[in-house]
Amino acid sequence: MITQPTWLDRSEFPFTSRTFSHSHGDLHYVDEGAGPIALFVHGTPDWSFGFRKLIKQLGPTHRCIALDHLGFGLSDKPKHADLSVEAHAHRLQDFVDHLELKNIILIVTDFGGGIGLAHALDHAENVKGIVLYNTWLWDLMPDKRFYRPAVMMNSAFGRFLYLHLGFSVNVMMPSGYGDRKKLTKAIHAHFKNALPDAVARISTFALLKEIRIAGQFWNTQWSQVDRLRDIPTALCWGLKDRFFPPDMLERWKRALPNARVQIIPEVGHFVHEESADELVRAIRSLNLH
Repeated sequence: MITQPTWLDRSEFPFTSRTFSHSHGDLHYVDEGAGPIALFVHGTPDWSFGFRKLIKQLGPTHRCIALDHLGFGLSDKPKHADLSVEAHAHRLQDFVDHLELKNIILIVTDFGGGIGLAHALDHAENVKGIVLYNTWLWDLMPDKRFYRPAVMMNSAFGRFLYLHLGFSVNVMMPSGYGDRKKLTKAIHAHFKNALPDAVARISTFALLKEIRIAGQFWNTQWSQVDRLRDIPTALCWGLKDRFFPPDMLERWKRALPNARVQIIPEVGHFVHEESADELVRAIRSLNLH
């Protein structure tokens, strides 16, 4: 069973830690509140801690569930495991089946889009709402803005940066904020402590590699995106995201023309950290009960 570490600030994360024992390893999750199910799906180098503000606000009216993907947060970090986006998506599906989650509101961001929306594409009847922000569902490699850094970082040098210097959590995460002052040392420590060494950081490098090699997986999903059109959806976007610029939101708007759109001008990639109130309003705006 997974236990909470001593470095975890219980005033920030006052939730009960639970364990989903999967054949690939123990996965940590939180399950708080009652009501319509809100399932939060994180990216890298995030974990359920990043959704704490949303869970606190929505807990009185929603059952809030956030899983830490294998290799992230408080979940097991096996040295040899399939840490591809597709494998994470399959484990999330196993988790949904295990808890028998029905009529889900999916909240997805970053790599969580490809991981979480797989459930919506395969089981649209089980998803009654989607909130997505600063994420994608297509092959990024034809875009030179992603191709060049992906090729450069998919190297021995990139591996060194990610595994030994913690590049994802120490450099990429702060640069993703619209206002870096909002990532305090105390909060940042919760992400650093969850990825303390090279073995723990294998998961972050694995997802980096996915940008280059998982294009077929994303394109297969994108080819089915019409399946999501009838699901009430809110598209939110932090416009100061240095990784995913606003033209990516435009692509989502064309694909899901019935979706509500909420632009958040002064916020970066980690919208749930910088502007939780806006996301809560987006979730509530779907009027799902």
